[in-house]
Amino acid sequence: MNRRAAIKAGLTAAALAPGLAQAQPRKPQTFVLVHGAWHGGWCWRDVADRLTAAGCRVFTPTQTGLGQSRHLLSGTLTLQTFADDVANLLEMEDLKDVVLVGHSFAGPVISQVADRMRERISRLVYLDSLLIESGQSPFSVLPADVVEGRRKLAADQGAGVAIPNPMVSVFGVPEDHPRAAWVRRHLTPHPIGTYESRIRLEHPVGNGLPCTYVHCTQPSYAPLETSRQFARKQTGWTWRDLPTGHDAMVLAPDALTQLLLTGA
Repeated sequence: MNRRAAIKAGLTAAALAPGLAQAQPRKPQTFVLVHGAWHGGWCWRDVADRLTAAGCRVFTPTQTGLGQSRHLLSGTLTLQTFADDVANLLEMEDLKDVVLVGHSFAGPVISQVADRMRERISRLVYLDSLLIESGQSPFSVLPADVVEGRRKLAADQGAGVAIPNPMVSVFGVPEDHPRAAWVRRHLTPHPIGTYESRIRLEHPVGNGLPCTYVHCTQPSYAPLETSRQFARKQTGWTWRDLPTGHDAMVLAPDALTQLLLTGA
């Protein structure tokens, strides 16, 4: 090839490069979706299907004592147990660059995992989540009447070990919703020890990772108001409103999936 032909070939390749770059598939994202109280990995089914169809790797662990692990329910379960469940998944599956999503009660869980495994996580998404700081328990930041009610339910109906299932409407799911019966059938009593135990963090909540707080607004889940105020005060965090009820993964899987795929 002479010099003129070589220059022409080089210019042609340069002109094509942008199009070729756009044609290259985006690196698949890895999502670990962590459920909230009374739920299990099952609740992410519709979102997980959509993320998988978009080419993502998706893991939906169930916390010890809940869902298919309900036979492991005991009075010894703590927030640390839940954090270990998720941390062990990341380690055993050799996961890196993880988008770690925590719904509701899973807020403190993903905070603990990020505190000790920051290098494996790309960002945190707190989906209508409870937020607590080191030394606090979930009961530290929930309204007094909610705390009293849940302790009484556990004592009277849960043998002092677990809080019985609430009505699905508590999660913003109308009783006549097509998924209401499905959610109701899958809920399992939640270990009260995870509400009473305190977390220990070596770093601020989020450990300096990119963090997004997603507020489910229709209706807004009242017990999380303190957590939302905390999130709004965090420097560098992203805030998103999602016009759906608390169980967004059940009520609005399309909108939630799109939010997650676009970087929350």
